[in-house]
Amino acid sequence: MEKEMTIHTEKDFNYWVEKGKEMIRDRQKRISRAKKWKFDTVATHGLYDLNQALKLNNGSIMEPVYLSPAQAYENSYEMEAGLAYEMPTWCYSRIANPSTYFLEETAALLETYGSDLEATALATSSGMSAIRTATDSFLVKDERFPKPNFVASAKVYGGSFQQFWVRRWQEQGIEVRWIKNPLDLEEWQSKVDDNTRFLYGEFPSNPSVDIFDITAVSELAHAFEIPLIVDSTCASPALTRPLLLGADIVVHSASKVISGSGTSIIGLMIAKKNIVSKIGTDEMREDFGTWAKLWPYRDNGPSISPMSAILTLNDMRTLRMRVEQMSESAMKVARFLESHPKIESVHYPGLESYAAHNLAKKYMKLVDSDKNLYGYMLAAEIKENAPGESINTRKFYDALKMIWRATDLGRVKTVATLNAISTHQQQGEEGRALAAIKPSTCRIACGVENADDIIADLEQALNVI
Repeated sequence: MEKEMTIHTEKDFNYWVEKGKEMIRDRQKRISRAKKWKFDTVATHGLYDLNQALKLNNGSIMEPVYLSPAQAYENSYEMEAGLAYEMPTWCYSRIANPSTYFLEETAALLETYGSDLEATALATSSGMSAIRTATDSFLVKDERFPKPNFVASAKVYGGSFQQFWVRRWQEQGIEVRWIKNPLDLEEWQSKVDDNTRFLYGEFPSNPSVDIFDITAVSELAHAFEIPLIVDSTCASPALTRPLLLGADIVVHSASKVISGSGTSIIGLMIAKKNIVSKIGTDEMREDFGTWAKLWPYRDNGPSISPMSAILTLNDMRTLRMRVEQMSESAMKVARFLESHPKIESVHYPGLESYAAHNLAKKYMKLVDSDKNLYGYMLAAEIKENAPGESINTRKFYDALKMIWRATDLGRVKTVATLNAISTHQQQGEEGRALAAIKPSTCRIACGVENADDIIADLEQALNVI
């Protein structure tokens, strides 16, 4: 008993603080090593290595699922140091978990791939909770800026529209100022004032597949000392990495192409170090991702299950390969539909008819290649006999046989969606008009099937009209 007491007494608070510093140095070495790898290697290994496997996980080659709510500590001093955030810890899965860390570390590396930037990632229970976590901290009370507002592209996912329009503005009185044309920098400029807390856009948007000039809008944001937040769900770091283009924070519904097998609902928020913000503390700006995890995330509890984290991490390993095949198929499908007599128009960044095609060529390129690819999602407008109708659109949609009728996207299986009656139904006609979503619009998210089979199913469905 005396020997055991002596061992524990030697490991006092300062011992664990120094131990924490050693752990941080080791992590930094692993980050530096991973920064030298190619994208697929980073996605495959992240920061998990042989040393970690042998020390912590019985030599497991694959990252384990830690189905445990809490961490045990060697003594009271380790617990004290861990809960004072003086050393890396996971303590309780509402705050962190080893399985979650494996995913977050890899996501941060992928979003900063090809640069010297460092970022911190945070995994959440859904894409919507990632958006909430990314934006909450900039909308706090600050007497210097008494009437908070934020500026956002109206071309956003229906859930994002509802969060901004209903939850923020109507319920909380925090004004959202909508951008109708995200390509128009003057419109962005006209909506920003001293009370604006952040700018927000999707790249590309769901479902209208609109893009905006990330670099130009980030420069505008930074001129007002506020961050640019970008939802990059429909591009993924395999095609576009907004942090390298000037954005401060990126959010994903990782339930989509990142977790392409369709097994998990999950969100990701990735923030680069030293974000621009006139709101908050120096600690918050220096490492927003870590600050958010240790404080608001801890208190609000939008955590994910360890199983979802590992399932998503396993899908992430093949991200670039899937995005390549899905994007190539989408290009073929877009060209087929654009030439079809029963199609009014097709919105896809890879088409020369797309309004921002040159901007898409600049910002959308398969990582580790010189190949322009434009994503797996497109929107097609079916020809109707009168404006506002959806008779032909529904006939086409209901005739699909292989392609799934659902609200999902980014899956290994092709999915078609009528957004006006599904993902954007609740925002009403006025909101849909603001986002340019018509009853005749069908969003198609191409999977990994052979493109000829996708086209064949679309063709037979169009023949029903």
